[in-house]
Amino acid sequence: MYKILTLNNISVAGLERFPRESYEIASEIQHPDAILLRSFKMHGMAIPETVKAVGRAGAGVNNIPVPEMSKRGIPVFNAPGANANAVKELVVAGMLLACRNICQAWDFARNLEGDDETIGKLAEAGKKDFVGFELPGRTLGVIGLGAIGIKVANIAIDLGMRVIGYDPKITVQGAWRLSSEVQQAVSLDDMLSKVDFVTFHVPLNDETRGMINADRLKRMKTGAVILNFAREGIVDTAAVRAAIDSGKIYSYVCDFPGRELKGHKRVITLPHLGASTDEAEENCAIMVADQVREYLENGNIFNSVNFPDVHMPRTEGFRIAIANANVPNMVGQISTVMAEAGLNIVDLLNKSRGEIAYTLADVDSKIPVEVVEDIRKIDGVLNVRVID
Repeated sequence: MYKILTLNNISVAGLERFPRESYEIASEIQHPDAILLRSFKMHGMAIPETVKAVGRAGAGVNNIPVPEMSKRGIPVFNAPGANANAVKELVVAGMLLACRNICQAWDFARNLEGDDETIGKLAEAGKKDFVGFELPGRTLGVIGLGAIGIKVANIAIDLGMRVIGYDPKITVQGAWRLSSEVQQAVSLDDMLSKVDFVTFHVPLNDETRGMINADRLKRMKTGAVILNFAREGIVDTAAVRAAIDSGKIYSYVCDFPGRELKGHKRVITLPHLGASTDEAEENCAIMVADQVREYLENGNIFNSVNFPDVHMPRTEGFRIAIANANVPNMVGQISTVMAEAGLNIVDLLNKSRGEIAYTLADVDSKIPVEVVEDIRKIDGVLNVRVID
């Protein structure tokens, strides 16, 4: 019986992917085999020794101590692309809110007082203060062309916008899904000087933290709109507010409320609604549940942020999964231990990602506890697991 600890409410559609006869799932459970969460902050949490996998029902993993999990040989799974449509729609909504001054106009209209005739006259007199502009013919810069960025770029093309994309790490698969009309940015700074809107779809890390700062804001077109539905630290909010006050930037739309932005008439902040649709929550839960189940039952890895993708079909033999430091001769040492125990390897797959390597091996007879312990003693081995 596998045990799953949930740290947030996970969509029932995802939890139903775990068969009840072989899985126990609860928000309080002893000795869990895996942890499922959404926004719960795991930093500083005492993570049980029994944990074999962590699954985030969403894309970002800043709330998970990934380096610590890597050192323990624990893969961290996420659900890239499962909420892509929800975020795409919110980005389009954000552009429309900004360019048509909808939030300011709505606030103006809802505070009008008097009878219908008076309100009508006030509305007609006041609407001139909310004149906006249209999207067709404007240029959108998309930073990050993963699952979300591609959808945003493509729908912007459909809306009649020009689109410039920036992503030095775009995959071949991603490029195939991207509209041929999307232009490639020479550099980030070159892109920012040409766009009327810019939207971010990148993780928060050392490369992206403060990506939009006071210096880059100076290089942007006057009157540009900045949209951030990715991560709070990507944009220097104080610098953006100062740029709006000076007239350099037209508006800032983001998913991260804060004291510095509160109440500013040219800033629209939403309460982290990017993936807040029933469909997105279900999609994320289903994706991560399937990944965690596949890892627990078969040792295969899909969409891990710290481990390589590994898929090896099951044979008639017995399976062992080993996580280790990516250093020379690890497979040789592991194979030697199994050979000395009289275990014949039927199939073996070894892949690496950065400092982590992962090996799946099927052998023709049951794996003794002594073999597991001998492999665990090899210098550099992080985790060993026999999969029944």
